Amino acid sequence: MGASILIKSLYFYAVKIHEKYMLRCIQLAKNGLGTTYPNPLVGSLIVHENKIIGEGWHYKSGFPHAEVNAITSVSDVGLLKESTIYVSLEPCSHFGKTPPCADLIIAKGIKKVVIGSTDPNPKVAGRGIKKLMDAGCDVIVGVLDVECNELNKRFFTFHHKKRPYIFLKWAETSDGFIAPKNENREEIKPVWITNEFSRQLVHKMRAEEQAILVGTNTVLQDNPSLTVRDWGGENPLRLVIDRNLKIPEDFSVMDGQAKTLVFTEKIASEKENLEFLKIDFSEDIPTQICEALFQRNIQSVIIEGGAKTLQTFIDSNLWDEALVFKSTVSFGEGLSAPALKGKLISQKKIKNDSLQIFINQNH
Repeated sequence: MGASILIKSLYFYAVKIHEKYMLRCIQLAKNGLGTTYPNPLVGSLIVHENKIIGEGWHYKSGFPHAEVNAITSVSDVGLLKESTIYVSLEPCSHFGKTPPCADLIIAKGIKKVVIGSTDPNPKVAGRGIKKLMDAGCDVIVGVLDVECNELNKRFFTFHHKKRPYIFLKWAETSDGFIAPKNENREEIKPVWITNEFSRQLVHKMRAEEQAILVGTNTVLQDNPSLTVRDWGGENPLRLVIDRNLKIPEDFSVMDGQAKTLVFTEKIASEKENLEFLKIDFSEDIPTQICEALFQRNIQSVIIEGGAKTLQTFIDSNLWDEALVFKSTVSFGEGLSAPALKGKLISQKKIKNDSLQIFINQNH
């Protein structure tokens, strides 16, 4: 009886230790959000006798992977053969822009490997795990797999569903409007609903995702630039739905400052950083857009508006998360916010605003 309790206690201790180090891998991996596309977010640790002696994460596509950075950060390489490597995603087993990480782990003599998620990429998909096991490594898979899958929800959605991970984003007033009544607006001037801190957070979100999409009316009414200005990072790919090419050439989305793709039914001459793609507006528009983005290796997109565009994606059930900023501003009348049915998973205050995050339970 005593031996049985001891074995269970040791097992529980080992599980908790693995989870502790995997959480650190996840923390490290998040440092690469917005810079690793089309690669996943990955963090890695080297642990020797319950002490972290090396750690790393994947910075950018084409650069060394997390496992490489963790291994090269170890000052005493003689300890590697007695260490455990933790990695949030299955080590790659193929030659891409960099050599296989599974081969490096084997070459360094690391015999204990703890993995969070299995890689959904068909080029890997269990091959890295098999290669490690065939080389005699003691491999544990699935530690905090739910958290590791969440970390790479964009990457997993792209490979499993053949489309980008879709964020809906809008700001609404306390009485449920996303824009004021607009009958006689003589000049293009955005009407701010949220405070400056919420707007800065939106720019941070833009820096973290690959693309951002708006409809024709949003561009004509607000003339947005859809770039990252209040946060460091790369500008997302700008996506504009403009069926009849109503947007004037001197508008911000046409300025060539960031790569822009216009979905239209017209034929237009392409310019630097500006591409036009014909789609069939009598068919399902969100599906066609998702297919086009999948072909371009786009793993995530923010749908920023307007109400018609957002509702079209909602009605097509093509969304994964909704980011709804609610303010204390009141319009009394105006353009109503989209009608959304989702599960509220978090809510936080941003000074006098609040950010509500919903997920699509139908997926």
